[in-house]
Order: sequence, then structure tokens, then C-alpha cells
Amino acid sequence: SCKSLFFHLISLHCAGVHRTSPPVEPLDFGFVPAAVYATHAYYEPGAIGLLFHTVHSFLYAIQPHNFPSGDLVVPHYRFLYPLYLTCHVYIFLFLQPENVVLVLQWLYYEAGFLICTTIGVLFVVLTPIIGTCLCMHQRQRKNADCQRGLYTAALIATSIFIVLGVIISYAANHNVSAQVKSTRRLINTNLRDLKTLANNTPSQIDYLTAQYTTAKNTVLSDLDNIGPLLGGRIHNQLEKDVIPSLDTALRMAGAMRETKEALENVNSSLEVLQDGTVKLQNSLSGERASLSNTLSDPACTNGAVSPTCNAIRSTLGQLGVSGEFSKLPDVNPALENVNVVLKTDLSNIIQKGYSSFNDTPKLVKEQTRNIVAGVKGLLDKIGIEITTYAKMIPVEASLANFTLFLNKGQKNIEAYYPQLDQMDFTGLWIGCVVILCLVVLVLAFNVLGLLCGTCGYDKQATPTTRGCLSNTGGNLLMAGVGFSFLFAWVLMALVTTLFVVGGNVEKLVCEPLANRQIFKVLFIIDTPFLVHPAKKNFLPGMLFQNPNIDLTLGSMYRECYENNGLYHALQLETLFNINTFLNRTVVLSKVLEGIQVDLRDVLLLEQAGRDNLMNFANSGLGNIDYEAFVAELNKGVTLVDLLSFSTDLEAQADSLPRGALENALKGHASSIRQIHREQVLPLEQAMVSVSKPKGIHFPKSAPSVKVNNILSAIDAAEYLITHNASHVVRKETKGYTDSLVGYFKQYTNWVKNSLTAEVAQCKPISNIVDTLEIVACSFIIDSVNTFWFGLGGCCILLIPSIIFSIKLAKYYRRMDTEDLLLLLPLTWVTVGNQGTHCLCACVFVHVDALIMTL
Repeated sequence: SCKSLFFHLISLHCAGVHRTSPPVEPLDFGFVPAAVYATHAYYEPGAIGLLFHTVHSFLYAIQPHNFPSGDLVVPHYRFLYPLYLTCHVYIFLFLQPENVVLVLQWLYYEAGFLICTTIGVLFVVLTPIIGTCLCMHQRQRKNADCQRGLYTAALIATSIFIVLGVIISYAANHNVSAQVKSTRRLINTNLRDLKTLANNTPSQIDYLTAQYTTAKNTVLSDLDNIGPLLGGRIHNQLEKDVIPSLDTALRMAGAMRETKEALENVNSSLEVLQDGTVKLQNSLSGERASLSNTLSDPACTNGAVSPTCNAIRSTLGQLGVSGEFSKLPDVNPALENVNVVLKTDLSNIIQKGYSSFNDTPKLVKEQTRNIVAGVKGLLDKIGIEITTYAKMIPVEASLANFTLFLNKGQKNIEAYYPQLDQMDFTGLWIGCVVILCLVVLVLAFNVLGLLCGTCGYDKQATPTTRGCLSNTGGNLLMAGVGFSFLFAWVLMALVTTLFVVGGNVEKLVCEPLANRQIFKVLFIIDTPFLVHPAKKNFLPGMLFQNPNIDLTLGSMYRECYENNGLYHALQLETLFNINTFLNRTVVLSKVLEGIQVDLRDVLLLEQAGRDNLMNFANSGLGNIDYEAFVAELNKGVTLVDLLSFSTDLEAQADSLPRGALENALKGHASSIRQIHREQVLPLEQAMVSVSKPKGIHFPKSAPSVKVNNILSAIDAAEYLITHNASHVVRKETKGYTDSLVGYFKQYTNWVKNSLTAEVAQCKPISNIVDTLEIVACSFIIDSVNTFWFGLGGCCILLIPSIIFSIKLAKYYRRMDTEDLLLLLPLTWVTVGNQGTHCLCACVFVHVDALIMTL
């Protein structure tokens, strides 16, 4: 029994080691009420986007270098900081080698802009100077018509390109005006989204706190069912060793009842056999004596009959009883003992053992009643703390103030809408149109001059005899030249200024924003200790007065751009660490560690049952000589088969002559068959019931061996339950505790994930940045850059326009003399049919000449 108990313990330990805790049932917390934001921070410029792309390509050709790295940007900022110092100290710092290298790096980065700016400045400076000293000389040539045609075509082509430049600039100017309504829409949707963010956040937080009930109710359900859950698991682990021992005992109880029935059958059968063999012996003795008398008949002395009679006479000794059943052992003592044993209902006792073991869940529930009550109280306390903690955070008050601020800000912004519309129409739009009208004025003079000069030109006329229409065309061309000199340098100054500002803003700000490299743009502000020497990070120092929090504008924009929660984007866990608050699993685990399950009250077999089994083992069944039973039963009822004997007797009688002897022998054969039918067959049936009784198999070992094995198995199971099942209880208790704690971990993780990704999703904040990028870059900077691109092209094309206009004017204007070099000081001019004819570049002189000529 000790050996079997040892193996039971080993198997149970191995099962406990390899068995894992059951998986925790996933909880459904639903979906956090999501906020729907209306702003789509995306802009598609349409057809004008081709112009924007062309300008971007032009700027990339001018500035192909990558965005400056932090090693270049940050030191430059720190280099400019000494401007606050005195002048001589600043000069001293400027002359430092590292600062000189820094300046050279910046010059390399801005090389393209510097070259273009230098060209623009030279254009602005040289254009008025050249215009003050301009002379016109005409020499008669043979190929004058060919040159005139070439200059006309060149001027027409130049004017067409200038028209394209004007159209480009006007389209850019119109785009700014057209996007004012889009700007208003974007501002309204952004403000509406911010209000949505502020209004939905309290309800989202309330939803988070309300879902604690889901986890709590699940835990309460498991606590109320601690018996089936924990007790059932313990029962399932132990039943594979306990139930088989009880099943064996229960089968033994059935075997005891069957043994009683079998003993009763054996006892009755033995009585039948003993009485029947006596009667059978008398019948066979009488038949044998009668048959012997028949064979004594004188007819048997006949020589032919005598051998048959002698043969029959020799078999008379076979008519006898084989078994001596009177010598078989008496089973009445054993039967009486079994009847005494069966007075105790062993099956009922074993059923109590089943019930005692199956009541393990109920036992667990009773023993953990106080622990369950304590856990329920803790759950209520945690729920109250969560609600209180949620109310402690000034979310609603802060968001209410924020909503009021947004409403007030929206009203202030909407108050500027009429002024913005008026300024857009009367200021920006009209101003740009006026600037373009200056270029259109030059184009008008060029077109009119070409029309008048071409229509009035006479090949036969000499320069001094040209007609009025031709002369007017020449004067219009020269008027266009005068206006070109007058406005070209002003326009180029405007183009250069817009180019420097708009181009650098595009390359330094808009391009990184378009490529989602905003973190590089914000790198300067995010540099630790840069804004303030004593504050590590600028943003958390401004928001939370704690500059040591690792929060930057770049990281905040990244989180908001991915539409994560404001709690995670602002790293509010550093201020409101919800992890430490929600982590009540440690407290819950400590409370649940108090669960103690004692199975020593489980009784598989009462002492009465044990005594009953031992009484059955000592009932004397082992003392019955089963070998004697077997030996006697194997002998059979008679010495010879009576049916065969009677058949042979009839065959021998048939061999005799017909007569009285034959008939007598056949009568004996019939009597022997009747004895077999009436006496032998019942005895054989009784022998069968004795040899194969139901419930008794004549075991070689005594019943005490089986009973001892059953009691050993039950003792091992009870010892296992009362002494060695503690590790099973600890294992299952830990699994049960882990499942309860797992529900809270699910709730905690769900709250953290919801705060990170679903509660107060700060997409509106990144939308503000993206909207500023759309308005500032796509609406304004791209339009400004396209405006100066078109206007700058017009200014550059004014140079060939001036050249070609002057060249053509020589062929259309009327001259007083021919083949003379005419030079006119800036302070005077002579116009008319007498004197020298010269034109200066001053627009007032050209206008007066035009008026006097007309």
C-alpha cells in the first residue's frame, strides 16, 4: 500500500506541474464614444498646382541642399544670442574661428539665394543708370527690311512671354483671393473640432470609469461561484485518484450481494444433489438387480444368445452413481456470515464517500465565505476611489474654460472676416493688379507701336520723310521703353524682396512641413536648455512648470498627427500616474492569498464500511474447499452415460431372437432412459449451478486479499486528500486568483490603451499645424512665390523688350537728319521738324515727345 501511495503522489505532482492555469476570459468593454472631426487638413491646388510645382523646381535648382541639420541650426541660434551683448563683445565673438566657420556654412547653404539676390540688386541699380544715358543711332543698311522683320518677330515673342508672366502672376494673385473662403472654412472646422474635443472628453472619461462595473461584475460572478470554479478545479485534479478507489469498493459491495446469492444457489443445489444422488442410487440399484434377474433366464443359456447375455451381464457394474456429493463442504457457515455482513448497507456508506468528495465545491465555498466578503468590500472601495479620482482631475472645469475661450476667440476671429474680405479686395488684390497693370501698360505700348509702325511703314520713305502713323508707332515703342526703365527696377526690387522672403520660407519651413519633417523645423525650440539656460524643455516648462518632463513640440505633434490621446501626447502620466492608481492587483492578490482550503473533513469510507469489508473478508469464503467442489463436479452424475447404455442395450436386444428375452431387455432400456430423464438431468443442472455460480469464481486467493487492496487504495486516496493535496490546492487557488486579478489587468490595460489612443484624440491640434501649413504655405507662400516668379520673368523679359523696341523704333520714327549720331543731355530735348532728334530714357521726355508728336 505504501508503494501504491507513493506512485499516486508522484503522478499527482507531475499532473500539477505540467498543468497550466486556465486562460482568463476576455472581457468586452465596448467602444469608447469616438469624436468625429470635420477638418480634413488636405489641399489639392488643382490646375495652378502645375505652376506651384514649377516654382518648387526652380527653387530646388537654386537651393538643392538638404535642410540644415541641428549641428548647423542650433549653433547659429546660439551665435545670434550675443546680439544682446555690447557691440565690441559681439564683434569679438563674431571673429571667433568656430563662428566664422558657421557663417561660411550658412553662406554655402544660401549660395543660390545670394547669387540670385545679387543679380536682382544689380538689376535694380543698373537699370535707372542705363536709362539716364541712352542714345539712338540709325544707319541705313541694305538688309533693313530683314532686320525689321526679325526685331518685330522677336518683340512679338517677347511680348507673348511677358503676357504669360502676367497671367501667371495674376493667377497667383487670384488664387490667394479665392482661398480666403477656404481659409474661413478651415478656421471654422478647426474651432469646431476643438469644441468637439472639449465636449466629448468628459463623456469619454465617464465611460472609462463606468466600465469598471464590467470587470467588477465579472469578479463578483466568479466570487459567487467560487465553489464550482475553485472547488471544481480541485475536485477535477483529485478525482482521477479518488474515484477509482471508491468505484472498486462499490463493485466489491455488489460482489458481496452476488456472493450471497451464489452461496444460496450453491447451498440449495447441494441439497438437490445429495437427495437426488440417493434416489438415483436406489433407482439404478433396482434396475441393475432387475436386469440381472432377466439375464438369469434360461433363454440366455442358449449357445447363440449366451455371448450377448454375458456381454450385457459384464456392464451391469456401470449402472451406478459417480459423485459423492455428501462429502462436499457445507457452505452454510459462510452464507450465514455473508448475511450478517450484508445487514450493513456498504453501498450507502460508499455513496456517502462519493458525496463527501463531490461536496468539495461546497466545502470550498463555506471555508472562503469571509475572504469573499472581504474581496467584495474591496471591489466597492476601488469603485468609489476610481470615481473620486476621476472627479479630482479638473477636466470638466478646464474644458469648460477652454470652450469659453474658443467661443470668445471664434467671435473675435469672425469679427475680422469683413475686414479681411475688404483688405483682400481693396488691398492685396488691387495692389497686385496695379503692379501687373504697369507691365500691361508696357505691353500696350509695344502692341500699339507694332500696329501703328507696321501699318504706317513705307519702304520708299526715307527716315526724314516717314509718315505720321509710322512715326506714332515709333514713339509708342519708345514710350514703352521709357515706362520699362521707369518701373523695371521698382518691380525687380519687389521681386527680389519677395524672392528672398518667400523662397527661404518655402525651403526652410514649407518644404519640411510638406515632407512631414516638421520635427526638424521645431528642433531649435526642442533643443534642451536652448530657450532658457536653466530649463531643459521649453514646452513642459510652459504648460506644467516642470521643464524636466521629456516632452517636445515634435513628439506632441507626432502623437497628435497619429490621432492619439491627449493624455499620452502631453505625457500627463507624469502628473496623473494612472498606472499606480489603477494597479490594485497587488492589494487584491494579497487579499486572495488568504484563501485556505482544508480537505481533511473529506471522508471517503466510514469505519463501518471498513469493518464491513473486513467482516466480508473474514466470512469464511476463504475456508471453502473449492478444489473439492471442482473435483466432484468434474466426475459427473453417473459412472456411464445412461442414454448410451440404454442405446447399446437395445442394440444388443435386437440381435437376439424375437421373444420374451428381447422384449424384457428393451423394457430395461426404456426404464434406464426414464431414470436419465427424470433423475439424471435435474442433477446435472444442479451441478452446473454449483460449478458456475454467479458471483463466485472459486479464486485461488482468499477474498481478504481483494479487500485489503481496496482498503489500501482508499487509504492512499484519503491520505492524498488530507495531507498531500495542499500543493494542488495552492496551484488551483493561484490559478483562480490569477483569473480574478486578470480581469482587473484587462480593465487597467484597456483604460491605459484607451487613454493613449481613444480618449481626447488630439488630431485637432495637429490639424491646426497642418492648417497653418496649408494657409501659410499652400495658400500664401506658394501664391507669393508664383507671383514673383511670373513678375520676375516679366522684369527679365523687359530687357529684350527694351532692346527690340529701340531697334524697331529706328525704322518707324521720323528723323530730321540721316546717318547721324544724336546725343541729347538729360536736361533738355528738342522735338519737331528742326534740329537734332534724340530721346533719353526718362519717361517724362518720352511722354512729352509722344504728346507733341500726336
